[in-house]
Amino acid sequence: MEPVLHEYESGITCIDTMLVQTGRAACYLLVQDGHAAFIDTGSAHTVPFLLKTLELKNIPLEAVEYVIPTHVHLDHAGGAGLLMDSLPNARLVIHPRGAPHMIDPSRLVMGATEVYGESGFKEHFGEVRAVDERRVMVTADNSDLNLAARTLVFLHTPGHANHHFCIYDRASDGIFAGDTFGLSYKELDDENGAFIMPTTTPVQFDPDAWQESLTRLLDHHPRHMYLTHFGRVSEVRRLAQELRQDIESYADMARQHMHSRDRKAKIHASLTDYLRKRLSERKTTEEVDRLTDFLAYDLQLNTAGLEVWLQRLQRRPA
Repeated sequence: MEPVLHEYESGITCIDTMLVQTGRAACYLLVQDGHAAFIDTGSAHTVPFLLKTLELKNIPLEAVEYVIPTHVHLDHAGGAGLLMDSLPNARLVIHPRGAPHMIDPSRLVMGATEVYGESGFKEHFGEVRAVDERRVMVTADNSDLNLAARTLVFLHTPGHANHHFCIYDRASDGIFAGDTFGLSYKELDDENGAFIMPTTTPVQFDPDAWQESLTRLLDHHPRHMYLTHFGRVSEVRRLAQELRQDIESYADMARQHMHSRDRKAKIHASLTDYLRKRLSERKTTEEVDRLTDFLAYDLQLNTAGLEVWLQRLQRRPA
């Protein structure tokens, strides 16, 4: 099977990871003066597509200098170890909080297995290999990394995950945002532009930190955001405003159900109603029904993340 590629200017290729189906998750290949880097890797199932992309572009394996997961959730970093095994000169660039989980991924595997079940884990992610510690490079906040003449700036951006960074790419005036700038599937686009929503996947949702992270990204005045879910978006100011409102609304909905019986079900119902209301502002009733079904998996993950956040709030001392 050939990789599904979307080509952008400035030497950027978006590669579909084929997670669940096409158009749900991506990673990126950057090429500069014969030097290359991957940003996010998808799962082990994605690695053949990444290697095939290099072959199609006549890029030697030895030319890949960096593999850069934005954070260690397995749809972003699950294939990193397997990919590194094929790239003799590459170093894994990772947030300091994420590095231990790349060197020893056992806790990642255990946590994801609890969420997806053993068979679901294998179906989604396959094998998760450790990365040799000697090849791991941690990045300080606001640090620079050069890919040939191209400068990448690393910004630590908690909110979705404490081990998340985003990468400002001066060459494209864009930011590789991982999950910090939410998800925007192309199926949701229409004449009104892109549609965006947060992804509050367990277990480290923090609405206040997320708002601060968005401010940091916007301070760079990027022309584009390169999302893992999915592809490039360019209406940055409008989408940021909508994403901020959603994050605030998600937190408010969760708090309203903090002491409710069956609160997880009630959070899910509130999120679904909120999504349908947003979609109805630009879609027909039939389209709202279809897209609500399309987003069912994300609604489940968002509900689970908000439930974990409430548990954390309840454990805090008064």
